Amino acid sequence: MPLLTFKALTFDVVGTLIDFERGMLDYLRLVAPNAPVGDEEFLIAYRAERAVDDSIFYPDDLERVWRKLAPKLALPDTDRAAIGFRQSVAQWPAFADSVGALQRLKKHFKLVATTNTQRWAVGNFERTLQMPFDWTVTSDDTGTEKPDPKYFEWFRAMLAKHGISQAENLHVAQSQYHDIGIAKRMGWKTCWIERRAGQKGFGGTLAVNAITQPDWHFTSLAQLADAVEAELK
Repeated sequence: MPLLTFKALTFDVVGTLIDFERGMLDYLRLVAPNAPVGDEEFLIAYRAERAVDDSIFYPDDLERVWRKLAPKLALPDTDRAAIGFRQSVAQWPAFADSVGALQRLKKHFKLVATTNTQRWAVGNFERTLQMPFDWTVTSDDTGTEKPDPKYFEWFRAMLAKHGISQAENLHVAQSQYHDIGIAKRMGWKTCWIERRAGQKGFGGTLAVNAITQPDWHFTSLAQLADAVEAELK
C-alpha cells in the first residue's frame, strides 16, 4: 500500500516529535547538577512513577512525579523544583528532524496531533514545531489518555467529521505502549518511529512485553518523509 494513499497522518507528539527525555534530563541537570542519579536510572524511575494508579493528566502530573522521586533520588525536594519540572515542558526541544520532516509531509497530508498532553502544554509544542498541525487532539478533548481505546474512537470520529476515514489515516508514533500496539489492534495502519533504536530499554516510555510489528518502521521522521517523496519519483 503506497503511503500517498493516505489523506492524513496522526502523530503522537511527546517522544515522537518532541524529545521529552532530553527535556527532562536537561531540567534535572540544571536543577540538581550534583545529583548522583544517572540518566537511565532517572528515566526508569520516572516511567514507573507515571504508571501508578493515582497519576493525573499529563504534564500536570510532572509536579507530583518530582515530589515522589525527590526523596528517593536525592533531588531538591522543594515546591520550586517540582513546579519547575512541570513548567519545563515549554523548553523541551524537538528532535532534530521533526520540523523539517513535518514541513515536507504537510505538502501531501493533513497533519493531526493526537497527544496525551493537556491543551495548555500543546501550545508550547506546536510553537516549537513551527505550527505544523491542521488539527490537534488532547487529553482535555477526549477525557482520557492513550492507550485507552476511547481515545482512538474519539479522534476517529473527529477525522470522520472532516471527511477522512480510518482507512485513509496513518498513525505515526514512537510508543509501542501508548500507540502502536493499541492502534494496530483497533485496525489502524501504523508507522513506528523508533526513536530509541540502538539503545537499551524503553527510557521514559512504559515498556511492553512484546513488540507490535507496524505497517511501516523507521528510526527517524525524516526517513518517513524520504519514503513518501520516493513514491513521487
